Amino acid sequence: MSRIKSHARKWAAVESVCALALLALPLTFAPTPAQAATPQRIISLSPSATEILFAIGAGRQVIAVDDDSDYPANAPHSSLSSFTPNVEAIAALQPDLVVLQSSATKAAAVESGLKKLKINVYLENTPNDITGAYAEYTDLGALTGHPSRTKVLIATMKSQIGSILSRVKHSTSLSIYHELDNTLYTATSNTFIGRVYKDFGFTNIADAADTADSGGYPQLTSEYVVAANPSVIFLDDGAYGESAASVAARPGWSGLSAVTNKHVIVLPQDIADRWGPRLVDLYKFIASSTANLAGSK
Repeated sequence: MSRIKSHARKWAAVESVCALALLALPLTFAPTPAQAATPQRIISLSPSATEILFAIGAGRQVIAVDDDSDYPANAPHSSLSSFTPNVEAIAALQPDLVVLQSSATKAAAVESGLKKLKINVYLENTPNDITGAYAEYTDLGALTGHPSRTKVLIATMKSQIGSILSRVKHSTSLSIYHELDNTLYTATSNTFIGRVYKDFGFTNIADAADTADSGGYPQLTSEYVVAANPSVIFLDDGAYGESAASVAARPGWSGLSAVTNKHVIVLPQDIADRWGPRLVDLYKFIASSTANLAGSK
């Protein structure tokens, strides 16, 4: 498996070429007549959905989560795959609701197969922004019987993120480069993570290359990054061995502003790749790691 495909698996396959075409689709759930009661045997095949379900109080209803769902620690982990789901393996656990990623391999066929077995499916699509993330929270809250707690969670997150942004707001002169992997795939401001950076007022060097990829995840060249000379580099591939030292060792990169000023920042694993409640932690991390840079209040 290539580095970019491996990273895509960790991030619910959003870097996968086939998945990018699905990013603009709305979250969908078509309840069947069999869904008369609140589901009590839920399978989550999405790391983000797993975190959401436990945060809204539906954790006790979850009987299994996929092999990439590593948070929270008390989630019922299994060998089920979110990337290549298997209908027979899922059905064997007798769920009454399955959260399935639209970016999964043969997602449509898996959804169809589960519905033929009278198993309800919530088809999750990667949100384009935080509003889309909150929409998924609301959907799952309604489906699992926890609408009130979900509303409180969303309100709390909005308040916390708003407070963080009010204290740390940067000038658009502070340019950033978000690295997905060392083949220089990145994210523009038209993606979920890109909009997080935009909330801080950063200028994203990838935006000029936005037309190179319809999904907002273009692959840059080394020459492009060097010419753009970002003020800050965020590494989302630290788990794969990338670091400030490895970035500085790349041909032509040692003179980059982010490198010379020691502004190469390794993002916490997984938090930047999901849209669960730990988004608040992502905003806190970005705020604290850039608080002393030029242009901040």
